[in-house]
Amino acid sequence: MAVTVVFLGPLRDLAGCDSARFDAPLDWAGLLDAVPARVAEQLRMERVNVACEGRVLGDKTALRAGDGDEVALLPPVSGG
Repeated sequence: MAVTVVFLGPLRDLAGCDSARFDAPLDWAGLLDAVPARVAEQLRMERVNVACEGRVLGDKTALRAGDGDEVALLPPVSGG
């Protein structure tokens, strides 16, 4: 049983990979423990969002990912 975590944008650079698989179920505390410390530090910032199964979570600390779910870590959007 696993959850796939996808690292996007600069979070990919911090993680050193595009995605990783972690044991399911995966909650907020488990996510912070599973990802590299530099990524966890960014996740704690309000401007970084988390999506589970294609839905951006209004409260990322409510993450509850199950077997086969995909969690995407979304860095802030910038543009001009």
